[in-house]
Amino acid sequence: MAKKEKTGRKLVAQNKKARHDYHILDTYECGMVLTGTEVKSLRQGRSSLADGFVQIDGGEAWLHNAHIPEYAQGTWTNHSARRKRKLLMHRAEIDKLDSKSQETGHTIVPLAIYFKEGRAKVEIALAKGKKEYDKRQTLREKQDTRESNRAIAAARRRQQTQRAQRG
Repeated sequence: MAKKEKTGRKLVAQNKKARHDYHILDTYECGMVLTGTEVKSLRQGRSSLADGFVQIDGGEAWLHNAHIPEYAQGTWTNHSARRKRKLLMHRAEIDKLDSKSQETGHTIVPLAIYFKEGRAKVEIALAKGKKEYDKRQTLREKQDTRESNRAIAAARRRQQTQRAQRG
């Protein structure tokens, strides 16, 4: 029997706050070293990256404070929810991230956990912290684009109703 290929990307968890609090400079896709119960818990779609961060220690990348809850049907082999997890990256990428993260104001944050072709992946980013006025400006820009899109949509609806009434 032929193997069934799994394609696509199934999102498990996303760190929306990271895009609000940081300027994203560069993103990387990494594998994670997980136990069986962690994978089962992720497949149920249960995870949180709210307090997560990445640290380079001894030439290896580690994901800290990512919350993957214990698997409900797990036994004594269950994992602890907030343990640190090793990230699988190329040596050159780790060295580049390490040197860039040493600069003032730079940090490495997880953006998303997802399944790609059946394997659990985490998207991490090299980021620089935003100031408070940057956050306000970003919110203002989002609000302005939302308002302009609403105005355009309303104008289009008015035009369509006028055409329908004429014709």
